[in-house]
Amino acid sequence: MQNTTLGTVLVKIFASGTLGTRQQLCHSCSLCFRRRSTVTVSLSTSSNNKSSRHSDAAIRSLQKRRMSSDRFRMNIGGEKDFIFKQLLDYKSYTYTYLLGDCLSREAVLIDPVIEMADRDIQVIKDLGLNLKYAVNTHVHADHITGSGVLKKRLKDCKSMIASVSQAKADIKLNEGDLIKFGGHELEVRSTPGHTDGCLSYVWHDKMVVFTGDAVLIRGCGRTDFQQGDAGRLYDSVHKKIFVLPKDYIIYPAHDYTGQTSSTVGEEIRYNSRLSKTRDEFIKIMKELNLPYPKQIDKALPANMVCGIFDEEEAKN
Repeated sequence: MQNTTLGTVLVKIFASGTLGTRQQLCHSCSLCFRRRSTVTVSLSTSSNNKSSRHSDAAIRSLQKRRMSSDRFRMNIGGEKDFIFKQLLDYKSYTYTYLLGDCLSREAVLIDPVIEMADRDIQVIKDLGLNLKYAVNTHVHADHITGSGVLKKRLKDCKSMIASVSQAKADIKLNEGDLIKFGGHELEVRSTPGHTDGCLSYVWHDKMVVFTGDAVLIRGCGRTDFQQGDAGRLYDSVHKKIFVLPKDYIIYPAHDYTGQTSSTVGEEIRYNSRLSKTRDEFIKIMKELNLPYPKQIDKALPANMVCGIFDEEEAKN
């Protein structure tokens, strides 16, 4: 038997912002370094196994991926690199997401609600951000978007929505577009089925996807009105969202049970609707028998014109 030699891998690990001192080398090693320093790790290699799983490239790749995931999970509220806020409208159970770049101070706001415009503007001012875009995941039926109000009160703000929605906005979005703010960007993925114009936004650098109503935590948006199509929604989710790495964090447009986020892996396994076969899913959606949306007659016409239709009435 040939002698086993020891290869030494030098790994420099740097922490930043509120990440603190937690660093992970790689999943397979299960090593956690809790000090800012240069760490020397001895890895056993054999002369008859030149393709060791602990190659420099593999370690760097795993380290980068794990630290990106940890960095987002451990820095809700911001770090040197980015700012993230998850905000809630208690009336419609809508989540609004504020994403900001700490260097340029540019920000985007996903799915603003008109009644919460004052709150959103105050948070933006408190954090010293410049709102670049007010972005909607789709034409909502349960609340009026705050995009129109934000545009009136924040001079640099432009509204965004899917081009196929036929709703008014400053910028119309399509599959594959990139929404850039500072050094960050969101990839636009078309995920129709709840409505024709549903979009999901993927923040690859932070391993996050904002799914709108396409994927909710353990559920999904209804498909019985507003161009709804259960088969199309199932295909959209499985081809555009469930193909992402399983540890990507899902942030939905709504939650009615007090949950704030999930992961792609969780929803693939546990989603009570989307984990089924396509035929089973279509049957489930057909038999839901949900009540008529309370706000739809007011919300839809307003949201088709960027939320500025009967603005004062909508606040009452």
